[in-house]
Amino acid sequence: MADPALIDAIDAVLPQTQCRACDYPACRPYAEAIASGEADIDRCPPGGVEGVVRLAALTGRPVIPLREAAREPAVALIREAECIGCTLCIQACPVDAIVGATKHMHTVIAAECNGCGLCLPPCPVDCIDLMPLPPRDSAAQQRLSLQWRRRYQAREARLRDVAAQRAERLAAKRREHIHESSTPDGKPVDRRAVLQAALAAARQRRRQ
Repeated sequence: MADPALIDAIDAVLPQTQCRACDYPACRPYAEAIASGEADIDRCPPGGVEGVVRLAALTGRPVIPLREAAREPAVALIREAECIGCTLCIQACPVDAIVGATKHMHTVIAAECNGCGLCLPPCPVDCIDLMPLPPRDSAAQQRLSLQWRRRYQAREARLRDVAAQRAERLAAKRREHIHESSTPDGKPVDRRAVLQAALAAARQRRRQ
């Protein structure tokens, strides 16, 4: 099992774009994979060459080239006149940086966008662009990384709560169905017998 302190240190070096370019669902799982020896340190394009150097220093591994080109800072921009309000980009954004409602125009909160690009593939009308930003210094990048991590964690917690509430509602419906389908002593209701009794009662009323 990987050292939790090493996982934390590696995670702190990663840019927290949660972009999945590393083939892991978020930055933390990639940090865990590096710490356990499952993954190499060359899979983070947003971290760039500097990120590989820092990961090499942390892990004691040699510096190796990035497996794909480094990604420069960027921000998503929705061409709002073309937006159809499908909400697919909202669902894809790992840091909740897109706001809007179904069948209404969406927009990106530029100050919160991490430039991950995950909103582009699901857009059915291709109305989202990634706009390049100037390079950031280390202090600015660290501040943004902390901000993106907090927003990602808050989104994940919200989604877990929504899933738990949905599961509880389904469980309540199942319990209600079971209750309605049982006799007072808990035995299952014989629906065929109930139907036959109702038909017999109706026939009896007609004869009377």
